[in-house]
Amino acid sequence: MRAASPVRSIDRDAPVTIELADRASSIRYQDLPGEVRTLARQCLLDWLAVALAGSREELSGILAEQAIEDGGRPAASLIGRSEKISAHQAALVNGAASHALDYDDVNMAMSGHPTVPIVPALLALAEDRGASGADFISAFVAGYETECRIGALVLPDHYARGFHATATIGSFGSAAACAHLLGLDAETTATALGIAATQAAGLKSMFGTMCKPLHAGKAAQNGLLAAMLAARGFSSRTDALECAQGFAATQSSDFRPERALADPPGSYHLRGNLFKYHAACYLTHAPVECARKLRREHAIDPGAVRQALLKVDVGASKVCHILAPRTGLEAKFSLRLTTAMALAGIDTARLDAYSEETTNDPALAALRDKVNVDFQPGWPHTQAQIKLTFVDGRVLEATHDSGIPERDLPEQGRRLEAKFLSLAEPVLGARAPALVAAVASLDERATLRDLTRLCTPA
Repeated sequence: MRAASPVRSIDRDAPVTIELADRASSIRYQDLPGEVRTLARQCLLDWLAVALAGSREELSGILAEQAIEDGGRPAASLIGRSEKISAHQAALVNGAASHALDYDDVNMAMSGHPTVPIVPALLALAEDRGASGADFISAFVAGYETECRIGALVLPDHYARGFHATATIGSFGSAAACAHLLGLDAETTATALGIAATQAAGLKSMFGTMCKPLHAGKAAQNGLLAAMLAARGFSSRTDALECAQGFAATQSSDFRPERALADPPGSYHLRGNLFKYHAACYLTHAPVECARKLRREHAIDPGAVRQALLKVDVGASKVCHILAPRTGLEAKFSLRLTTAMALAGIDTARLDAYSEETTNDPALAALRDKVNVDFQPGWPHTQAQIKLTFVDGRVLEATHDSGIPERDLPEQGRRLEAKFLSLAEPVLGARAPALVAAVASLDERATLRDLTRLCTPA
C-alpha cells in the first residue's frame, strides 16, 4: 500500500492553468501538421463507430429517454436516434453512449480515454453553432492536448487514488475544446478550466457498472457548460489547477508542472493515441494479444492447459481484475476471463462476445480459473507476459506491449474503417459508407450538420 503523502505546498509561481489555456487558445488549423489532422479525423471516425454501436445499449436508452422527457431546445443530434435535444443533453447522452462498450481510444499520458469527453460536447456545439470542419479539428486538438498535459500534471497518484481520469481530466479537455470553438481568449479559457475543475469527478470503483460510461458523458457536459458559462462572464479562479486547495492539491500528490508544460515526442500528444480493436478495458489488450499469438502459432487446445501465468503491471489490479465476472460489462474488466476468451478462440472484437452467456459458460469459467495473475510493481503499464504450462509438461511464453502507437496511418485508417463499418452498419445500414466519406472530407466542410444527419437511422 502506498504511504500517505505529506502535506504539500503548491508553487504559486507556476501559472499552469493560464499557460495551458494560452497554449490551447493559440492552436490554429493552418499550423497543424497533416499527420495531426489525419489523426483527428481518425479519432472522430472511431468515436462515431463506438457511439453508434453504444447507442443501442440499455444505459444509452435510459439517458436518452430522460433527456427527451426533460425537453429543451432541439439543437443537437442524438447519435443513432432520430431525435434532437439540447446541446448539453446531447453531450451527456452521446458521451455515455460512446463509452458504453469500452471500445474507444486511449492515451497513456492521461491514463484514460481522450476522445469520449471531447467529441460529444464539441460535435453538439459545432452542430448548434454551424462551425466548420476545420474549426472542429483545431478545437479537438486543443482539447486533446490540454487533457493530456493535465494528465501529466497529476499522474500517477491521481489515478492511484481512485479517480477515473476520463471523467476528471476529461472535463478539462472538453472545456478547452469548447472554449476554442467559441473563440475564447486565454484568460477566459482559464476561467472555463476553473469551472471544469470544480465539477470534475468520477470514481474507478464504478468500473463494471453503467456509471463508468456516465463519467464520459458527464465530463463532456461539464466541459461544454464550463466554456459556455465562461463565455457569458461567469467567474472562476484562473489558477484552479495549481492553487491551494485546487485540483492538483486535492486530487494528487504528484504536482508536476514541468511535465505538463514539456512538449511530448513529436510535439503533439495526439501522436500517442491508441485505438482499440478489442471491446474491453485497454489493460486487457496486451494479455489478449499474448494469448492470441500463442493460439495462432501453436494451435492450442484450451483443455490441455494446466496453468496460465500472466504478468502485468500492479496498477491493473485496481482497474480490470474482476475475478469471476457475472455480466458482459464486468467481463470487459476481467484480466482472467478476457485472457481465457482469447485462448479459447473467442473473437474479442465482437460486441456479443461480452455477455452473460460467455461469463456463465462452464468450460470457459474453468479455463478462466487456470489463469493466475502476477502483478509486477514497476512493470511497463501496457506490457504483458504470459506463460502457459500444459498437462503434458510443455511450456509456451509470449510478450506483448499494447502501448506502441501505429506509425502507418493509412493502414491504421483501413483498420478503423473496417471497425467502423462493423459497428455502424447494423445501426445505419446503407448510410454507413456515406458517413465514412463525410469524415474523410471533414476539413473542407463548411458545417457539420450534413455529417450529423448521417448519424441517424434512415
